[in-house]
Amino acid sequence: MGTATDVAEAFDDFMSAFEAFREANDERLAQIETQVSADVVTEEKMNRINRAVDEQKRHLDALLLKGARPALGGGGFSGLQASEHKSGFDAYMRKGEELGLRQLEEKALSVSSDPDGGFLVPEELSTEIGKRLATVSPIRSIASIRQVSASLYKKPFASTGPATGWVGETDIRPQTAAPGLQELQFPTMELYAMPAATSTLLEDAAINLDIWIAEEVETAFAEQESAAFVNGDGVNKPTGFLAAPTVAESAWIWGNLGYVTTGVDGALAASDGADVLIDTIYALKAGYRQNASFVMNRKVQAELRKLKDADGNYLWQAPASFGQPAMLMGFPVVEAEDMPDIANDSLSIAFGDFRRGYLVVDRTGVRVLRDPYSAKPYVLFYTTRRVGGGVQDYDAIKLIKFGTA
Repeated sequence: MGTATDVAEAFDDFMSAFEAFREANDERLAQIETQVSADVVTEEKMNRINRAVDEQKRHLDALLLKGARPALGGGGFSGLQASEHKSGFDAYMRKGEELGLRQLEEKALSVSSDPDGGFLVPEELSTEIGKRLATVSPIRSIASIRQVSASLYKKPFASTGPATGWVGETDIRPQTAAPGLQELQFPTMELYAMPAATSTLLEDAAINLDIWIAEEVETAFAEQESAAFVNGDGVNKPTGFLAAPTVAESAWIWGNLGYVTTGVDGALAASDGADVLIDTIYALKAGYRQNASFVMNRKVQAELRKLKDADGNYLWQAPASFGQPAMLMGFPVVEAEDMPDIANDSLSIAFGDFRRGYLVVDRTGVRVLRDPYSAKPYVLFYTTRRVGGGVQDYDAIKLIKFGTA
């Protein structure tokens, strides 16, 4: 786990690299003003430092992630049944003894029984996995989350409101029209990981199996669901927000995400390249802007890092302190590596209030099936959870399209 000293040193290194980048970029811009183009050596120097900034930021993020991992709490159900579940689960994980867990789930009339076998993990372990995912999954960290006990979550929304108007004190009150209601559906899909352990590890009483399995599955779960929350097609996975229909912001209607174009295929405009960012920010209604974030990958962020305003100030600002996000024009930047790189007509930047715009649906419970046979001498733990997701408010997210139409 990264210590406070390690994080502080990494943050200092990152800020030093960023200052070097700013100096190199200022030199490059000065050469462009006095020459036809920047010196090749200066350009290469700036790109090299830019890559170093990315590497320092990646190292800092890794240390912050380790430091943010919560300790295994003592939450969950209290009482004898919770204690029996935990001890029964430990016996199942270490020795494959199923009797205690099977009797406990039969006694509890569990509605989460799995026809393929396996047992629910203790509630505190399920909560721990959820906390870890919220830390390492970028979209989950800014989206709205609902826990359900069924395989489908239905959410009604008002597509049209009731008719209203002003009337005088003695005027006849006309009857108002009923609001139009529609329904969004968010099915949950099975996500799995299959960590392996040796018999020696399982026999070692000093090993906390709860923490071990949470650490083993968090990266696998986070990588899979992060990709789905961005680009998922809804087939056996959540529906990503980039899979939603899109339309130019000037023609926006409900059911589509609006986009603003850069005016250049596969690039920002050569002059006033930041104008598209301003247009996108103000394409979002004021109520959504209060909690809005930019979402992009590292390569796109590296391009935006070069932009300045009319006063020569950089639009991209380094984190004010470790643990804080970078800022772009006053809004936090969330790095999602599954966002597309800049290309012709790519939707490489998203901006919006994702807590109102995107919904993650978690079915309660995580199940584990112990398999000591398929990969002897290793014991496999087939771990599953059910997750869904999709856009819930099409007015809360806007996109930037690197194209002309």
